[in-house]
Amino acid sequence: MPETTDPARSFRLGIAGPVGTGKSSLIATVCRELADEIAIGVITNDIFTDEDARMLKAAGVLDAERIRAVETGACPHTAIRDDVTQNLLAVEDLERDFAPLDLVMVESGGDNLTATFSPALIDAQIFVLDVAGGGDVARKGGPGIARADLLVVNKTDLAPHVGVDVELMAADARAAREGGPVLALSRHDPESVAQLRTWVLSMIAARRSGDHTPIDPGPMAPHFHADEQHPDGGYTHSHAHSRAHEH
Repeated sequence: MPETTDPARSFRLGIAGPVGTGKSSLIATVCRELADEIAIGVITNDIFTDEDARMLKAAGVLDAERIRAVETGACPHTAIRDDVTQNLLAVEDLERDFAPLDLVMVESGGDNLTATFSPALIDAQIFVLDVAGGGDVARKGGPGIARADLLVVNKTDLAPHVGVDVELMAADARAAREGGPVLALSRHDPESVAQLRTWVLSMIAARRSGDHTPIDPGPMAPHFHADEQHPDGGYTHSHAHSRAHEH
């Protein structure tokens, strides 16, 4: 039998994905489903704002004190992958202030398909796509799609309006993930919400029993940001560590 882990420490779940895919909405859904059953905290990430935290507080999904914002001041994935200090301190402060917490969700600032969390910060990660981004996005792969513990194809209720075949998109996602779990989700679809709820609770239980070990998803793919001209024609965004990112 595996050894159980410290029950005072929360299960830390990272939520990543491009801007507008519904990361905050997914967090709100989890809170609505589980806040009466387990103790939850949330950390949001934005570069220069606390807008996501304010949205969640306004929605009333948790006590406002349990939702905290990290303003990274830098590229979003730096704070979830390369230097997690800000987020790790925020998580630990939340755990100390509201001990014991069962679940802390850490929302990445909107990023691209390269985004992955460091296992030094989180225990498991969800990567969120949405049908409005196009049915072919899942086929394109990338570390976030391929290596997250769960891939969510979100906003499936919009599929008829954007011409996307959800079943095909989900199948493409499973192929890109070599059979890894994929959830087609709409907050308006009780069955898919129930599946999300079950997955979260099962992961919390697996961590408590020692049956879940965070897996390092490996380095993010090279990428660039539209703020510094790259010699080859694109743009590059440099960080304070030794490795510049390009995409």
